Amino acid sequence: MKKNIQLPLQTSSLIVGFMIWVLISSLMPYIRTDISLTDSQASFATAVPVILGSLLRIPMGYYANKFGAKLIFTISFILLLFPVFYVSIASSFIDLLIGGFFLGIGGAVFSIGVTSLPKYYPKEKHGLINGVYGVGNIGTAVTTFAAPLLAEAISWQSTVRVHLLLLIIFALLMLIFGDKNEKKVNVSLLHQVKEVYNNAVVWCLCLFYFITFGSFVAFTVYLPNFLTNYYDLTSVDAGIRTAGFIALTTLIRPVGGFLSDRWNPYVILLYVFSGLTVAGVILSFSPSLTIYTVGVLSVAICSGIGNGTVFKLVPLHFSRQAGIVNGLVAAMGGLGGFFPPIVLSTVFSITGHYAIGFMALSQLSLASLIIVSWLFFNEKLMFERKIIQNTAQGLMITDTEGAIIKINPAFTEVTGYKEEEALGKSPKILQSGYHESSFYQKMWNELKKTGFWQGEIWNKRKNGSVYKEWLTITRVESEHGEPLYYIGQFNDLSNQTTHASNS
Repeated sequence: MKKNIQLPLQTSSLIVGFMIWVLISSLMPYIRTDISLTDSQASFATAVPVILGSLLRIPMGYYANKFGAKLIFTISFILLLFPVFYVSIASSFIDLLIGGFFLGIGGAVFSIGVTSLPKYYPKEKHGLINGVYGVGNIGTAVTTFAAPLLAEAISWQSTVRVHLLLLIIFALLMLIFGDKNEKKVNVSLLHQVKEVYNNAVVWCLCLFYFITFGSFVAFTVYLPNFLTNYYDLTSVDAGIRTAGFIALTTLIRPVGGFLSDRWNPYVILLYVFSGLTVAGVILSFSPSLTIYTVGVLSVAICSGIGNGTVFKLVPLHFSRQAGIVNGLVAAMGGLGGFFPPIVLSTVFSITGHYAIGFMALSQLSLASLIIVSWLFFNEKLMFERKIIQNTAQGLMITDTEGAIIKINPAFTEVTGYKEEEALGKSPKILQSGYHESSFYQKMWNELKKTGFWQGEIWNKRKNGSVYKEWLTITRVESEHGEPLYYIGQFNDLSNQTTHASNS
């Protein structure tokens, strides 16, 4: 029974974690009435929880894999009690920095579920499951919407203390209903890091999540202050609009997971980064509130779908190192939310507008679009290479001049020629001397005429022994009908016939 409730239990726990994570940013307009802060200090105080919330995701993913979600979630909620209380009694900028830094534990718990939950489901559902778990991001919307309303009624300090009760309740729920029998992976952290650190795909996924989740976090943190300062909205109105952005981004995340289960995730990301590129350009022109809203909602849709898609790719590429890679990718996403608010406020203080910051989002998205295109076509080539490598028949590919450019393991097994011995050579290295030159001439005449030849042929192995094979040769042409290369496939018939010398 406990296995069946892990998805709702961990998702609701993530909601609580994210509610805690954005407490300071959601209440900043009220905090500033009691604590004197410059605009730069306010931006830094709202961004600092992202630091630990990002960096801690790496070990959090690893230890969730090693000890299970039950233990790591419970410890995390107990630890969060201290910074939450400390923030509620903060009286200075330094207090906000110290308390806010440790509130980052609430954002770090994200790595727990994306590592734990796929263990309970088949691979074809991993995208959707991680997408559903990602709905826990709605916790930021809950706090962004509800915290200002509570602060109006009971003060921002009391609003912060209300979250202490939530932490205690969910620590107990996880302790009681968490799955102590979750499958655990006990591989050293250093060993997993060594296996993945030099893999380019890891860093590409980090970049993608840096932009998709980073833009989500950045807009979540930055929108309340921006809307009140730039468009003169009330704190409650700005909070409602920000909550709408968060809700849309979060609720559409499972759609990204669902789509990536049904279609190639790289194709989904092509659309995601195309949309973010256009949205960044729209926002960079400091438009009216209506057009600005369209741009922000476009960011919400694209980043939400992108967030769901990226975590479909992690278990596809790194099933044995899922914990550390999930943590690393999630960490980069969190850091993607740390820098933009600071960059935007710095740019605004220097130039008087936010155009450069939004254009940076557009250009980073464009760069990611190019990288995704490369990964997509590289994946197709990798798929083709795997087909060649795993084909049971001997396979040889030559260019139009007859030079061998590719062989597979079955070719080596039958002929004895290794790749370095065959590449660049002519197929004549296999000629047995059994056939007259007219045989080969007839073969090539038919190939030139029809692009296809098949039949029995005697060839010679590297060790000099002669064997009989069934050979099929196919000409591959360009879309304009020009020959590109020839593919030869053969089956060894030597076990089915007598040797040529005895025939």
